[in-house]
Amino acid sequence: MTLAEKILARHAGLASVKAGQIVMAKVDLAFGTDVTTALSVEVFHRMGAEKVFDTHKLALVNDHFVPAKDVQAAALSKAMREFAQEQGITNYFEVGRSGICHSLLPDKGLVFPGDLIVGADSHTCTYGALGAFATGIGSTDLACAWALGELWFRVPESIKVVVEGRFGPNVGAKDLILKLINILTVDGALYQALEFTGSSIRNMSMDGRITVCNMAIEAGAKTGLIAPDETTWDFIRGVNPARLISNPASLDLDSDPDAVYSQVVHIDLDSLTPLVAEPYLPSNVRPIKEVTGIKVDQVVIGSCTNGRLEDFQVAAAIMQDRPVHPGVRLLLIPATPQILIALIESGLAARFVKAGATLSPPTCGPCIGGHMGVLAKGEVGLFTTNRNFRGRNGHPESKVYLSGPQVAAATAVKGVIADPNEI
Repeated sequence: MTLAEKILARHAGLASVKAGQIVMAKVDLAFGTDVTTALSVEVFHRMGAEKVFDTHKLALVNDHFVPAKDVQAAALSKAMREFAQEQGITNYFEVGRSGICHSLLPDKGLVFPGDLIVGADSHTCTYGALGAFATGIGSTDLACAWALGELWFRVPESIKVVVEGRFGPNVGAKDLILKLINILTVDGALYQALEFTGSSIRNMSMDGRITVCNMAIEAGAKTGLIAPDETTWDFIRGVNPARLISNPASLDLDSDPDAVYSQVVHIDLDSLTPLVAEPYLPSNVRPIKEVTGIKVDQVVIGSCTNGRLEDFQVAAAIMQDRPVHPGVRLLLIPATPQILIALIESGLAARFVKAGATLSPPTCGPCIGGHMGVLAKGEVGLFTTNRNFRGRNGHPESKVYLSGPQVAAATAVKGVIADPNEI
Protein backbone atom coordinates (compact mmCIF):
# COMPACT_ATOMS: atom_id res chain seq x y z
CA MET A 1 0.00 0.00 0.00
CA THR A 2 0.90 3.67 -0.36
CA LEU A 3 1.22 5.84 2.73
CA ALA A 4 -2.25 7.30 2.11
CA GLU A 5 -3.76 3.81 1.83
CA LYS A 6 -2.04 2.63 5.02
CA ILE A 7 -3.41 5.51 7.08
CA LEU A 8 -6.95 5.11 5.77
CA ALA A 9 -6.84 1.32 6.27
CA ARG A 10 -5.73 1.75 9.87
CA HIS A 11 -8.51 4.22 10.64
CA ALA A 12 -11.09 2.07 8.90
CA GLY A 13 -10.04 -0.98 10.92
CA LEU A 14 -9.08 -2.89 7.77
CA ALA A 15 -6.00 -4.94 6.92
CA SER A 16 -5.71 -3.20 3.57
CA VAL A 17 -7.52 -0.89 1.18
CA LYS A 18 -7.07 0.03 -2.47
CA ALA A 19 -7.67 3.12 -4.57
CA GLY A 20 -11.32 3.72 -5.37
CA GLN A 21 -12.63 1.81 -2.33
CA ILE A 22 -15.18 3.55 -0.08
CA VAL A 23 -14.40 3.28 3.64
CA MET A 24 -15.79 4.61 6.90
CA ALA A 25 -12.83 5.88 8.91
CA LYS A 26 -12.48 7.31 12.40
CA VAL A 27 -10.92 10.77 12.61
CA ASP A 28 -8.28 11.96 15.08
CA LEU A 29 -8.99 15.68 14.72
CA ALA A 30 -11.90 17.64 13.23
CA PHE A 31 -11.53 21.41 13.19
CA GLY A 32 -13.26 24.54 12.01
CA THR A 33 -12.44 28.23 11.76
CA ASP A 34 -14.34 31.42 12.43
CA VAL A 35 -15.69 31.54 8.85
CA THR A 36 -16.78 27.90 8.62
CA THR A 37 -17.91 26.89 12.11
CA ALA A 38 -21.19 28.80 12.40
CA LEU A 39 -22.81 26.74 9.63
CA SER A 40 -21.41 23.54 11.16
CA VAL A 41 -22.96 24.45 14.51
CA GLU A 42 -26.32 25.06 12.86
CA VAL A 43 -26.23 21.69 11.07
CA PHE A 44 -24.96 19.90 14.18
CA HIS A 45 -28.04 20.96 16.14
CA ARG A 46 -30.43 20.52 13.20
CA MET A 47 -29.38 16.87 12.79
CA GLY A 48 -30.32 16.26 16.44
CA ALA A 49 -26.82 15.91 17.83
CA GLU A 50 -26.32 16.96 21.43
CA LYS A 51 -22.67 16.24 22.27
CA VAL A 52 -19.52 16.08 20.16
CA PHE A 53 -17.83 12.68 19.94
CA ASP A 54 -14.72 13.79 21.86
CA THR A 55 -14.11 17.26 23.31
CA HIS A 56 -10.34 16.76 22.95
CA LYS A 57 -10.46 15.84 19.25
CA LEU A 58 -12.03 19.07 18.06
CA ALA A 59 -10.26 22.35 17.42
CA LEU A 60 -11.88 25.73 16.82
CA VAL A 61 -9.59 28.46 15.52
CA ASN A 62 -10.08 32.19 15.09
CA ASP A 63 -7.94 33.07 12.08
CA HIS A 64 -9.71 34.19 8.90
CA PHE A 65 -11.44 37.50 9.69
CA VAL A 66 -9.61 38.34 12.91
CA PRO A 67 -9.47 40.62 14.68
CA ALA A 68 -13.11 40.92 13.59
CA LYS A 69 -13.31 43.23 10.59
CA ASP A 70 -17.03 44.02 10.87
CA VAL A 71 -20.24 43.08 12.69
CA GLN A 72 -20.78 39.99 10.53
CA ALA A 73 -17.29 38.68 11.25
CA ALA A 74 -17.78 39.32 14.96
CA ALA A 75 -21.01 37.29 14.85
CA LEU A 76 -19.24 34.34 13.24
CA SER A 77 -16.59 34.29 15.98
CA LYS A 78 -19.28 34.68 18.63
CA ALA A 79 -21.14 31.61 17.32
CA MET A 80 -17.96 29.56 17.46
CA ARG A 81 -17.06 30.84 20.93
CA GLU A 82 -20.48 29.95 22.31
CA PHE A 83 -20.34 26.44 20.80
CA ALA A 84 -16.91 25.89 22.36
CA GLN A 85 -18.31 26.89 25.75
CA GLU A 86 -21.47 24.83 25.30
CA GLN A 87 -19.55 21.67 24.39
CA GLY A 88 -16.51 22.18 26.62
CA ILE A 89 -14.09 22.11 23.68
CA THR A 90 -10.53 21.85 24.98
CA ASN A 91 -8.80 23.25 21.90
CA TYR A 92 -10.54 26.57 21.40
CA PHE A 93 -8.17 29.32 20.27
CA GLU A 94 -9.23 32.89 20.93
CA VAL A 95 -7.79 35.98 19.28
CA GLY A 96 -4.45 36.75 20.92
CA ARG A 97 -3.85 33.06 21.65
CA SER A 98 -4.69 31.91 18.15
CA GLY A 99 -2.97 31.87 14.79
CA ILE A 100 -3.46 30.65 11.25
CA CYS A 101 -4.82 27.15 11.81
CA HIS A 102 -2.41 25.30 9.52
CA SER A 103 0.61 26.53 11.47
CA LEU A 104 -1.04 26.75 14.87
CA LEU A 105 -2.35 23.18 15.19
CA PRO A 106 0.98 21.43 14.41
CA ASP A 107 2.83 23.81 16.74
CA LYS A 108 0.31 23.07 19.51
CA GLY A 109 1.04 19.34 19.19
CA LEU A 110 -2.39 18.48 17.79
CA VAL A 111 -1.02 16.80 14.66
CA PHE A 112 0.76 13.45 14.80
CA PRO A 113 2.21 11.19 12.08
CA GLY A 114 -0.37 8.67 10.91
CA ASP A 115 -3.35 10.77 12.06
CA LEU A 116 -6.51 11.19 9.99
CA ILE A 117 -7.47 14.87 10.14
CA VAL A 118 -10.38 16.73 8.59
CA GLY A 119 -10.96 20.46 8.62
CA ALA A 120 -13.42 22.90 7.08
CA ASP A 121 -10.65 24.60 5.12
CA SER A 122 -9.17 23.50 1.82
CA HIS A 123 -5.56 23.86 2.96
CA THR A 124 -5.96 21.21 5.65
CA CYS A 125 -3.63 19.16 3.43
CA THR A 126 -0.78 21.11 5.09
CA TYR A 127 -0.58 18.56 7.93
CA GLY A 128 0.74 15.95 5.53
CA ALA A 129 4.10 17.61 6.19
CA LEU A 130 4.05 15.63 9.45
CA GLY A 131 2.90 12.39 7.85
CA ALA A 132 -0.82 12.80 8.59
CA PHE A 133 -3.59 12.14 6.08
CA ALA A 134 -5.31 15.52 6.23
CA THR A 135 -7.98 16.88 3.93
CA GLY A 136 -10.48 19.69 3.68
CA ILE A 137 -14.22 19.11 3.99
CA GLY A 138 -17.39 21.20 3.92
CA SER A 139 -19.06 22.69 6.96
CA THR A 140 -21.92 20.15 6.86
CA ASP A 141 -19.50 17.21 6.74
CA LEU A 142 -17.66 18.76 9.67
CA ALA A 143 -20.89 18.69 11.71
CA CYS A 144 -21.20 14.96 10.97
CA ALA A 145 -17.60 14.35 12.03
CA TRP A 146 -18.22 16.19 15.30
CA ALA A 147 -21.26 14.03 16.04
CA LEU A 148 -20.00 10.65 14.86
CA GLY A 149 -16.23 10.78 15.05
CA GLU A 150 -16.00 9.25 11.58
CA LEU A 151 -16.61 10.04 7.92
CA TRP A 152 -16.68 8.19 4.62
CA PHE A 153 -13.73 8.47 2.25
CA ARG A 154 -12.97 7.25 -1.22
CA VAL A 155 -9.42 5.94 -1.06
CA PRO A 156 -7.42 8.16 -3.44
CA GLU A 157 -4.86 7.12 -5.99
CA SER A 158 -1.39 8.46 -5.25
CA ILE A 159 1.13 10.36 -7.34
CA LYS A 160 4.74 9.91 -6.26
CA VAL A 161 6.82 13.09 -6.51
CA VAL A 162 10.53 12.28 -6.37
CA VAL A 163 12.65 15.34 -5.58
CA GLU A 164 16.43 15.20 -5.95
CA GLY A 165 19.24 17.74 -6.16
CA ARG A 166 19.95 20.87 -4.14
CA PHE A 167 18.33 24.28 -4.03
CA GLY A 168 20.34 26.97 -5.77
CA PRO A 169 20.83 30.49 -4.39
CA ASN A 170 17.55 32.05 -3.26
CA VAL A 171 15.48 29.07 -4.41
CA GLY A 172 13.29 27.32 -1.86
CA ALA A 173 10.29 25.16 -1.05
CA LYS A 174 7.79 27.58 -2.64
CA ASP A 175 9.61 27.34 -5.95
CA LEU A 176 9.48 23.54 -5.74
CA ILE A 177 5.72 23.39 -5.24
CA LEU A 178 5.08 26.06 -7.89
CA LYS A 179 7.11 23.97 -10.33
CA LEU A 180 5.05 20.87 -9.52
CA ILE A 181 1.74 22.73 -9.94
CA ASN A 182 2.99 24.03 -13.26
CA ILE A 183 3.72 20.44 -14.35
CA LEU A 184 0.45 18.93 -13.10
CA THR A 185 -1.83 21.98 -13.67
CA VAL A 186 -4.55 22.96 -11.20
CA ASP A 187 -6.55 19.75 -11.67
CA GLY A 188 -3.80 17.30 -12.62
CA ALA A 189 -3.91 15.60 -9.21
CA LEU A 190 -7.68 15.78 -8.74
CA TYR A 191 -8.75 13.60 -5.77
CA GLN A 192 -5.30 12.03 -5.57
CA ALA A 193 -2.68 12.04 -2.84
CA LEU A 194 0.63 13.72 -3.63
CA GLU A 195 3.38 11.74 -1.92
CA PHE A 196 6.64 13.68 -1.72
CA THR A 197 9.83 11.67 -1.46
CA GLY A 198 13.50 11.71 -2.47
CA SER A 199 16.72 12.86 -0.84
CA SER A 200 15.84 16.55 -1.18
CA ILE A 201 12.62 16.11 0.77
CA ARG A 202 14.57 14.31 3.51
CA ASN A 203 16.96 17.26 3.69
CA MET A 204 14.15 19.82 3.87
CA SER A 205 13.23 21.60 7.10
CA MET A 206 9.77 21.24 8.64
CA ASP A 207 8.98 24.83 7.63
CA GLY A 208 9.80 23.95 4.02
CA ARG A 209 7.72 20.77 4.14
CA ILE A 210 4.74 22.75 5.44
CA THR A 211 5.01 25.07 2.43
CA VAL A 212 5.12 22.14 0.00
CA CYS A 213 2.18 20.19 1.44
CA ASN A 214 0.11 23.34 1.94
CA MET A 215 -0.24 23.84 -1.82
CA ALA A 216 -1.03 20.23 -2.76
CA ILE A 217 -4.66 21.32 -3.09
CA GLU A 218 -3.63 23.82 -5.79
CA ALA A 219 -3.03 20.83 -8.08
CA GLY A 220 -6.44 19.44 -7.08
CA ALA A 221 -4.98 16.89 -4.66
CA LYS A 222 -6.95 15.32 -1.83
CA THR A 223 -3.88 15.58 0.39
CA GLY A 224 -0.11 15.96 0.33
CA LEU A 225 2.05 13.54 2.31
CA ILE A 226 5.63 13.18 3.49
CA ALA A 227 6.54 9.98 5.33
CA PRO A 228 7.84 10.82 8.81
CA ASP A 229 11.59 10.73 9.40
CA GLU A 230 13.96 12.09 12.04
CA THR A 231 13.07 15.68 11.13
CA THR A 232 9.43 14.84 11.84
CA TRP A 233 10.14 13.11 15.12
CA ASP A 234 12.39 15.98 16.26
CA PHE A 235 9.51 18.36 15.61
CA ILE A 236 7.10 16.12 17.54
CA ARG A 237 9.52 15.90 20.47
CA GLY A 238 9.44 19.68 20.65
CA VAL A 239 5.66 20.10 20.62
CA ASN A 240 4.12 16.89 22.00
CA PRO A 241 6.67 14.54 23.63
CA ALA A 242 3.96 12.82 25.69
CA ARG A 243 2.15 11.53 22.63
CA LEU A 244 5.44 10.35 21.17
CA ILE A 245 5.92 8.08 24.18
CA SER A 246 2.48 6.52 23.75
CA ASN A 247 2.86 6.24 19.95
CA PRO A 248 6.44 5.07 19.26
CA ALA A 249 8.20 6.01 16.06
CA SER A 250 8.39 2.36 15.02
CA LEU A 251 4.96 2.68 13.38
CA ASP A 252 5.05 1.49 9.77
CA LEU A 253 4.55 4.84 8.10
CA ASP A 254 6.08 4.60 4.67
CA SER A 255 4.85 3.29 1.36
CA ASP A 256 5.63 -0.30 0.47
CA PRO A 257 8.16 -0.98 -2.33
CA ASP A 258 5.39 -2.55 -4.44
CA ALA A 259 2.85 0.24 -3.85
CA VAL A 260 0.94 1.28 -6.98
CA TYR A 261 0.99 4.91 -8.16
CA SER A 262 -1.03 6.58 -10.90
CA GLN A 263 2.13 8.33 -12.02
CA VAL A 264 5.62 9.29 -10.88
CA VAL A 265 6.94 12.85 -11.29
CA HIS A 266 10.66 13.64 -11.00
CA ILE A 267 11.89 17.14 -10.12
CA ASP A 268 15.56 18.13 -10.17
CA LEU A 269 16.28 21.04 -7.86
CA ASP A 270 19.66 21.69 -9.47
CA SER A 271 17.90 23.21 -12.50
CA LEU A 272 15.31 25.18 -10.52
CA THR A 273 15.38 29.00 -10.49
CA PRO A 274 13.21 31.45 -8.54
CA LEU A 275 9.66 31.18 -9.89
CA VAL A 276 6.59 33.42 -9.98
CA ALA A 277 2.97 32.45 -10.71
CA GLU A 278 1.18 35.04 -12.83
CA PRO A 279 -2.52 35.92 -12.50
CA TYR A 280 -4.96 34.25 -12.32
CA LEU A 281 -3.83 30.68 -11.54
CA PRO A 282 -1.10 29.17 -9.33
CA SER A 283 -0.13 27.05 -12.34
CA ASN A 284 0.75 30.07 -14.52
CA VAL A 285 4.37 29.76 -13.46
CA ARG A 286 7.24 31.64 -15.06
CA PRO A 287 10.98 31.87 -14.31
CA ILE A 288 11.84 35.09 -12.53
CA LYS A 289 13.72 36.42 -15.57
CA GLU A 290 10.45 36.50 -17.56
CA VAL A 291 8.55 38.70 -15.10
CA THR A 292 11.14 41.10 -13.67
CA GLY A 293 10.30 44.77 -13.87
CA ILE A 294 6.54 44.52 -13.32
CA LYS A 295 5.51 47.31 -10.96
CA VAL A 296 3.74 46.26 -7.76
CA ASP A 297 1.74 48.21 -5.20
CA GLN A 298 1.82 45.72 -2.33
CA VAL A 299 3.97 42.81 -1.17
CA VAL A 300 2.72 40.30 1.41
CA ILE A 301 5.02 37.89 3.22
CA GLY A 302 3.10 35.46 5.40
CA SER A 303 0.00 33.22 5.39
CA CYS A 304 -0.27 29.49 6.08
CA THR A 305 2.05 28.93 3.10
CA ASN A 306 4.99 31.16 4.00
CA GLY A 307 4.35 32.63 7.44
CA ARG A 308 6.85 30.49 9.33
CA LEU A 309 9.95 31.88 11.07
CA GLU A 310 12.25 30.53 8.36
CA ASP A 311 10.36 32.57 5.74
CA PHE A 312 10.95 35.84 7.57
CA GLN A 313 14.60 34.99 8.20
CA VAL A 314 15.06 34.41 4.48
CA ALA A 315 13.33 37.71 3.65
CA ALA A 316 15.46 39.62 6.16
CA ALA A 317 18.64 38.15 4.67
CA ILE A 318 17.60 39.46 1.25
CA MET A 319 16.54 42.92 2.43
CA GLN A 320 19.50 43.45 4.78
CA ASP A 321 19.10 47.08 5.88
CA ARG A 322 17.54 48.30 2.64
CA PRO A 323 14.31 50.31 2.97
CA VAL A 324 11.01 49.28 1.45
CA HIS A 325 10.53 51.04 -1.88
CA PRO A 326 8.49 54.24 -1.39
CA GLY A 327 5.88 53.07 -3.88
CA VAL A 328 5.27 49.73 -2.14
CA ARG A 329 3.35 48.59 0.94
CA LEU A 330 5.07 45.62 2.60
CA LEU A 331 2.85 43.55 4.91
CA LEU A 332 4.32 40.89 7.18
CA ILE A 333 1.88 38.35 8.61
CA PRO A 334 3.42 35.79 11.00
CA ALA A 335 1.34 32.63 11.20
CA THR A 336 1.23 32.28 15.00
CA PRO A 337 1.84 34.36 18.14
CA GLN A 338 4.95 32.26 18.81
CA ILE A 339 6.41 33.24 15.44
CA LEU A 340 5.53 36.88 16.14
CA ILE A 341 7.32 36.63 19.49
CA ALA A 342 10.37 35.10 17.77
CA LEU A 343 10.43 38.01 15.31
CA ILE A 344 10.31 40.49 18.17
CA GLU A 345 12.89 38.75 20.37
CA SER A 346 15.33 38.22 17.49
CA GLY A 347 15.16 41.88 16.49
CA LEU A 348 13.79 41.05 13.04
CA ALA A 349 10.47 42.76 13.73
CA ALA A 350 12.21 46.04 14.50
CA ARG A 351 14.39 45.76 11.40
CA PHE A 352 11.37 45.19 9.17
CA VAL A 353 9.37 48.05 10.71
CA LYS A 354 12.32 50.45 10.49
CA ALA A 355 12.60 49.51 6.82
CA GLY A 356 9.00 50.62 6.29
CA ALA A 357 7.05 47.36 6.63
CA THR A 358 3.77 46.84 8.50
CA LEU A 359 3.63 43.97 11.00
CA SER A 360 0.23 42.31 11.29
CA PRO A 361 -1.18 40.03 13.98
CA PRO A 362 -1.62 36.39 12.87
CA THR A 363 -4.55 36.32 10.43
CA CYS A 364 -5.46 35.01 6.99
CA GLY A 365 -6.22 38.61 6.06
CA PRO A 366 -5.46 39.53 2.44
CA CYS A 367 -4.91 35.90 1.37
CA ILE A 368 -8.70 35.51 1.18
CA GLY A 369 -9.43 39.17 0.51
CA GLY A 370 -10.81 39.40 4.02
CA HIS A 371 -9.10 42.49 5.39
CA MET A 372 -5.67 43.67 6.58
CA GLY A 373 -4.49 44.45 3.07
CA VAL A 374 -7.08 43.93 0.34
CA LEU A 375 -6.20 45.34 -3.09
CA ALA A 376 -8.04 48.19 -4.81
CA LYS A 377 -9.12 48.26 -8.45
CA GLY A 378 -6.14 48.04 -10.78
CA GLU A 379 -3.60 47.39 -8.03
CA VAL A 380 -0.90 44.73 -8.36
CA GLY A 381 0.35 42.58 -5.53
CA LEU A 382 3.10 40.03 -5.08
CA PHE A 383 2.13 37.62 -2.31
CA THR A 384 3.73 34.55 -0.73
CA THR A 385 0.21 33.13 -0.32
CA ASN A 386 -1.20 30.11 -2.16
CA ARG A 387 -3.88 31.39 -4.56
CA ASN A 388 -4.14 34.25 -7.02
CA PHE A 389 -7.64 33.70 -8.48
CA ARG A 390 -9.40 36.71 -9.93
CA GLY A 391 -10.91 38.78 -7.11
CA ARG A 392 -9.66 36.53 -4.33
CA ASN A 393 -7.34 39.10 -2.81
CA GLY A 394 -9.40 42.21 -3.43
CA HIS A 395 -11.02 43.92 -6.40
CA PRO A 396 -11.73 41.69 -9.44
CA GLU A 397 -9.55 43.99 -11.52
CA SER A 398 -6.56 43.70 -9.21
CA LYS A 399 -3.77 41.24 -9.95
CA VAL A 400 -1.68 39.02 -7.67
CA TYR A 401 1.57 37.26 -8.48
CA LEU A 402 2.72 34.41 -6.22
CA SER A 403 6.30 33.78 -5.12
CA GLY A 404 8.51 32.64 -2.29
CA PRO A 405 9.84 35.02 0.40
CA GLN A 406 13.10 35.52 -1.51
CA VAL A 407 11.44 37.12 -4.54
CA ALA A 408 8.97 38.96 -2.28
CA ALA A 409 11.75 40.60 -0.27
CA ALA A 410 13.64 41.67 -3.39
CA THR A 411 10.43 43.06 -4.89
CA ALA A 412 9.64 45.05 -1.74
CA VAL A 413 13.04 46.73 -2.01
CA LYS A 414 12.94 47.37 -5.76
CA GLY A 415 9.29 48.32 -6.22
CA VAL A 416 9.06 45.95 -9.18
CA ILE A 417 9.18 42.16 -9.38
CA ALA A 418 12.88 41.48 -8.88
CA ASP A 419 15.33 38.60 -8.94
CA PRO A 420 16.77 38.19 -5.42
CA ASN A 421 20.06 37.04 -6.95
CA GLU A 422 20.47 40.47 -8.56
CA ILE A 423 20.39 42.51 -5.36
